[in-house]
This record gives sequence, structure tokens and C-alpha cells, in this order.
Amino acid sequence: MTKDIEIVCPPGQQEDEAVLITLASAAANIPKQKINGIKILKRSIDARGRKVLYRMQVRVFVDEPVQTEIYTPQYQSVKDAKRVLIVGAGPAGIFAALQCIEQGLKPVILERGKDVKQRRRDLANINKQGLVNPESNYCFGEGGAGTYSDGKLYTRSTKRGYVNGVLQTFVAHGATEDILVDARPHIGTNKLPQIITAMRESILNAGGEVLFDTKVTALLVEFGKLKGVQLANGEKLMADAVILATGHSAHEVFRMLHHQGILIEAKPFALGVRIEHPQEIIDRAQYHCEYRGPDLPPSYYNLVEQVDDRGVFSFCMCPGGIIAPCATAQDEIVVNGWSPSKRNNPFANSGTVVQINMEDVKGDLNDPFRMLNFQQQAEHLAFKAGGGNLVAPAQRMVDFAEGRVSMDLPENSYLPGCKSVDLKEVLPDWIHNRLRKALPAFGRKMKGYYTNEAILVGVESRTSSPIKVPRDRDTFQHPQVAGLFPCGEGAGYAGGIISAAIDGVNCADGAKRYLDR
Repeated sequence: MTKDIEIVCPPGQQEDEAVLITLASAAANIPKQKINGIKILKRSIDARGRKVLYRMQVRVFVDEPVQTEIYTPQYQSVKDAKRVLIVGAGPAGIFAALQCIEQGLKPVILERGKDVKQRRRDLANINKQGLVNPESNYCFGEGGAGTYSDGKLYTRSTKRGYVNGVLQTFVAHGATEDILVDARPHIGTNKLPQIITAMRESILNAGGEVLFDTKVTALLVEFGKLKGVQLANGEKLMADAVILATGHSAHEVFRMLHHQGILIEAKPFALGVRIEHPQEIIDRAQYHCEYRGPDLPPSYYNLVEQVDDRGVFSFCMCPGGIIAPCATAQDEIVVNGWSPSKRNNPFANSGTVVQINMEDVKGDLNDPFRMLNFQQQAEHLAFKAGGGNLVAPAQRMVDFAEGRVSMDLPENSYLPGCKSVDLKEVLPDWIHNRLRKALPAFGRKMKGYYTNEAILVGVESRTSSPIKVPRDRDTFQHPQVAGLFPCGEGAGYAGGIISAAIDGVNCADGAKRYLDR
């Protein structure tokens, strides 16, 4: 017999099986000697009261052996099967490829950037010299933006079966089983490259292909049907289905589609800054203690405030993290954040952004690039304010809210460096003013948050794609081009690793149905 129950324990006991069995025995009113073991199903930290607790959903095995379920995918050979071209090797593209194999299709991934190992050199050039390789950076390359920008697996998706399938696939390729139970699962930028490499090996071993330094410059369309793609070197690759999973920063792809008369649309997004605090400030606020003990992870937060009828909210919070330079061109500043698996850096950072609606941006309402142009304008202004070499404009938090330039800046994690400026020079007035009002309000919600020890670094602009590539909600195909499957964050249908992976699976299933017909 098995029984699922909830147990609660203080930090330090969450991994002690003997203690957990004792707690389970009391909670389920089952004698300890009858319990052969337990399995943790879900685990979260409850810091709402004065004492921090671990809450766990556990399965108790009574008078029967403990059952362990290990997911080991068995990918069939698809070497000679119908092929599907997948443009982009981010989470949407990789999971689309794995699902194609499951469906008996041969995936051919076309990635403009480099493999995860080669990308490291270009990231070092970004951080140390301020040099951006437009084809290989934090956004472009194997694994996409998620590989080197944190590996957070938290999602608001309610499709738990899909979510668990994605998490199990990560575990099968090297992630720890903790991600299956933690309420806010996280892999870490230091571990993701090896996992992504293992996924590539699964694709290759099954007969799929992964081509790096391979940039798509045109879609080959005849009479409304996709026939293949053309590459930057002039080569043409033919296939009846293409999954377009290029990520939110592949602006050339949007322009390519528009040039070919393929419908794209402007889409709302959010823009603001990345805010960094000393991690100890966040820990004190969230755990209600002077010092965080070794049995608790660095704490996170999630803040939202309505300011002048517009949402201002924290986004992509990175405990024990680093602010990363995520520009894809030399004349722009784009910041994001990431954490290693141990989250053991001294700072905590989070995007803090204002929602931008369509009516907020002036211009031709029918111009699909209206929101993208607005995004790029902020990024170029940030570059100009920083003075070059990816130096980012920055301001202390209270100085920002009270409208004065900071005399100096606190120590921070942004490696190319920061320059003290008035961020009003960079942000549109209506975004700047809402942020100024929101920060003291956040401080009233979380003790210690509103402080001049915190730094605002601009700009956080790639929260989501400012362009949407439309598709049919049932077939996942573009309404004008049969066989074209817009996919993931770049097409406007995902917002993180998990949702992008799920969308990749959906598009692969759509490609299978299309090719079968």
C-alpha cells in the first residue's frame, strides 16, 4: 500500500530519511515498522511565518518495497526517415528534435551559432573586452539563451504532464533528480552545457543532424507550401516541414519573413532594468533572520505593483547570481541574469520591468516592427549612456527613486563595468516614472529591499519577443505557409526554458500530423 501525505520539518532535517519516516508515521498514523521508505514528490520552503519550514508531499510505502521510477528514453533510429528542418538549437529546437525522433521523423537542427564549448570563448570576449560576436553570444548558440543565462525551470504552465516530461528528459541527460521535486527547480549555468551536449548526442545517435555556424537566410515556398530553406552560403536544404525556433533576439529572421511577405505582427513586451542587492539583504527579509544558515538556499522574491494602471513586476529572479551582458550587436546594452547551480555568488538580481502595451508606442499601427524598434531604441540609448565597451548605465536605487545621480556605485557583478548616470536619459519617461514609484512600494512589502545598497543596471529589454509570428492554434502552422511551424519564445509562444521546450514538443507533433497527411 502507498499513501501520499504532507509533512513539515525545520531546515536541516529535509534530507534525513529517518526523521522524515518518523514524521510520516505520525502524520499518517502508521507504525514506523510498517514503513519501508518514502519518496519525496514535491518540496518547497515556507517562509510565511517567523520560523522557516520545509513542506513536502511524500509517498509512504507501507508493507511493500519502495518503487523508484527512472525515465530512460529509448530513441529509435530515424536516419532514413522523413526529415524536419529545425531552425534554432535553443530549448524549443532541441525538444522539438527529440520529439521528432519519438515520432519517427529525422530532425536536422540548423544553428547560426556555435556549440556550447565554443561559445565560452565568445562569452569571455564579451565579459572581458566588451566584444560581441553577432553570431555567438549569450543569446545565439547551442542551447539558446537559457544555457548561459541561469537554467531556471520554474513555469506557470498548468500542463503538469508536459512539464514533468520535460524535467524527466533533463534528468535522463544528466540533471539531478532534485528538479523533479523542488517547487522552483534550477539546474545552473555551470551544469547546463554538459546536459545540452548529452541531448545533442542523443539526437546524433538516433540519426538526426545538428549543424552549427549555419544561418538560414530565406524560406523556400512554392504555392503556399514550404519546400525548404536557403542558407547564407547559398546552399539549399529541402524538407516539407520547418520548425522556426530562433529565439526572441533573432531580428534578422523577422526581417527575412517580412521581406518574403510572410505575416508577422507587433507584440507587447516589458522593459526596465536589472536590480541587484547583496544576497544577505534578501535572505534577511525573506527568512526573518540575521544570517541564513547552511540548510537554507539563497532566497528569492517575486514582487508586483500596479502603478498608474500598469503592472510593474520582478522577473527572472537570480539568487546568488550574476548580471550578464546579453547584447547581440556591438552598439547596444542588454542585461540579463544567471546563477550557478550552488547559487553561491554574493549578489541577488532580478529584472524589474514595466508592461508595454501596443498603444504606448507611437507609429504606424500596422508596422510589425513598431515594438522592436522601440526596444532597440532603449538598447542603443543605454549603450550611448554607458560610453562603449558594453559598460552599462547604472544608478543606486534610492538615488534613482529620488531623482539624483549617484556619486558612486556599489560593488556589483556586471563584469564589463557600470557607469553612474541618470537612468532618465535611457528610459522613456512613463517607464522611468512608474519604476520610481514602484521601488518604495516594493520596500514596504519586503523589509530592506528599498536601499541604496542596491544598484539598477540598464536595460532589461529582452523579456519576451516584441514580434509574434502567427500560427493556427490547432495545427501550429503559419496561416499563409503550409509546413511552417513558428515555435518558442521567438515566435511569441513561450516565456522560459520549460514553456519553450513544451512548445517545441507541440510543434514536432504538429509536423508529424502534417507530414502524415
